[in-house]
Amino acid sequence: MTRKDDRAAALERLIKGYQDSYYNGEAEISDAEFDALWDELKGLKPDSAVLLRVGEDNIDGFPKARHLIPMGSQEKAANPLEFRAWAEKMAPPSFVVQYKLDGASLELQYEKGKLLRAITRGDGVIGDEITRNARRMSGVAAELDIPFSGGIRGEVVMTHQVWREKYADKANCRNAANGLMRRKDGVGCEDLSLIAYDAAAKDDDSYFTDELSKIAWLKDRGFSVTETREFATAEDVIVYREKIAEERKGLSVDIDGLVIKDPRTDMTDLRRARPEMQIAFKFDLEVAVSVLREVVWSKSGATYTPIGIVDPVRLAGTTVQRANLNNPDMIRGMGLKIGSPVRVVKRGEIIPKIEGLAPALPAGNDAVEETDISFPVECETCGTELVDIGTRLYCPNLGCPKRLLHRLEKWVSVLDIRELGEKLIYQLFETERVRQISELYTLETAELSELERMGEQSAAKVVRHIRTKRDLSLAAFIAGFDFDGVGETIMEKVTAAGFDTLEKIRSASVEKLAEVYGLGEITARTIVEGLADTGEEMDRILANGVISIAAPPRAEDQPLQGCSFCFTGELSSMKRNQAEEKVKTLGGSSKSSVVKDLSFLVTNDPGSGSAKNAKARSLGIPIIDEEGFLAILADPAKVKAYSPAGGVGALQGELF
Repeated sequence: MTRKDDRAAALERLIKGYQDSYYNGEAEISDAEFDALWDELKGLKPDSAVLLRVGEDNIDGFPKARHLIPMGSQEKAANPLEFRAWAEKMAPPSFVVQYKLDGASLELQYEKGKLLRAITRGDGVIGDEITRNARRMSGVAAELDIPFSGGIRGEVVMTHQVWREKYADKANCRNAANGLMRRKDGVGCEDLSLIAYDAAAKDDDSYFTDELSKIAWLKDRGFSVTETREFATAEDVIVYREKIAEERKGLSVDIDGLVIKDPRTDMTDLRRARPEMQIAFKFDLEVAVSVLREVVWSKSGATYTPIGIVDPVRLAGTTVQRANLNNPDMIRGMGLKIGSPVRVVKRGEIIPKIEGLAPALPAGNDAVEETDISFPVECETCGTELVDIGTRLYCPNLGCPKRLLHRLEKWVSVLDIRELGEKLIYQLFETERVRQISELYTLETAELSELERMGEQSAAKVVRHIRTKRDLSLAAFIAGFDFDGVGETIMEKVTAAGFDTLEKIRSASVEKLAEVYGLGEITARTIVEGLADTGEEMDRILANGVISIAAPPRAEDQPLQGCSFCFTGELSSMKRNQAEEKVKTLGGSSKSSVVKDLSFLVTNDPGSGSAKNAKARSLGIPIIDEEGFLAILADPAKVKAYSPAGGVGALQGELF
């Protein structure tokens, strides 16, 4: 690989990690810093799968549910020049402008006017169902005044007043809101509010004709909606952005920019990973000048991240003394030294960063002798020489104690071995009794009972829980080995794509795994390399007789595997979500729209001229009615009754 390829690969790893931390309410870098990494990768590798990836908000313990329409991410314009380029390219008839709320996205799904479920962003396709928590939030309607079936999207936010009064120990409103949303007991969700900004009917019904009528419709339903304006020209939008940038400090909630939309609603565009007909127009940075006094290195996992200690400055209403430097290349590229005058930037309430050298020391600061910044050369945990690839400084030792300890904790968490707490794991690790997962299964009651605060009864309980036989799904088994960025949700996608045994995944190439929807080359490589590194340990664990991997579903138990169904209009015998669940139980899948690889369109009006029917006909997709669908459920072999010679519609009920 060339240095350019190495740098692109490193950027992909960084961006993926920072996306995941952001969507889980633990942002590690500023928005501006993230955007800089994004733009650099875009320049080096514009076709990178990471640029199409949606960050994930993984919330363990909540059931998963599918979005009606994929929840993509927006392209960004950091300045008027970039916004003008988008406006010239897209040439919308006017510009619909909304506040870009700084919270957590949520989709409310309604069936005939009743709230069915509330789903977090997740990976953009599948999210976590937090309906019970959402019902406690202000602005979430349990029932609408019309029989609407579809999705309503909004941002879950916390007001500044609530944050000051109750949650000032959290870094900002967004982090506090994310934490409350993730509570399994729902406590504190009543302090959150949902502000709506989008809606889509299940069958593309014309409840609204364009973006402005959509907002009016949401208001009529009783939802709080994001501030929305319409402007005739791009220059009008730029002037409005400057105005709101000045006024936003007085708003009740955080915003970090504007969302600009074409006024015309286009469902095809909305389903893209990055819709083209809208763009996020970010605010300029808040800047202060200070002096860099020290650089400390924060270790997270294997990575060492530089943090700058500066003279105190005020930004966004808070005193700042620590600012991110992100990686070695940023330090070198800016020519920073201890004692340098620096520009410290902050967007909203996000973690500040050092953007570069300032032309002069701030008033009142005495000049100091500048000295070089020292970089750590050895891992503080294991002593291994660190690897500096510019965009990342890390310990390459797979046996590094810190990494091994984290893997043990992850395994215990995935298996939910409740009697084996963090303190006990650490105690066993520090005494070097347990360094590998397999060594947990060699523990005996007698040796545990000799540990501090561990009597024989407690020790026996721990051993009993460890040795409880468990038949794990393949996804859970691999997730327990703590591959970087690879959790159970990711592995469920892999197994669903046909890599449903350990042997199949072990023999898969990076290229093959990267073809799995929503995965990408970086994650695929992580899985392949992780399996190679932990192969012997996996075999030892499976050989102990306690842990086993559940067999993949038999083909005869999944007769609809490979078949997909799209439902349009009402069903009389069941609700649509029930129909989709029946399909899933038999190994099939459901789609929200008519696409090329769809197997069947199910409608009780197969002869209509609706858009979905017309598209199905044009693609040669069979259109079946409810009776035909029920016949397939009763006897899945009837899917073979369709013959292309029979034409579209050959699977209508009467043929069964």
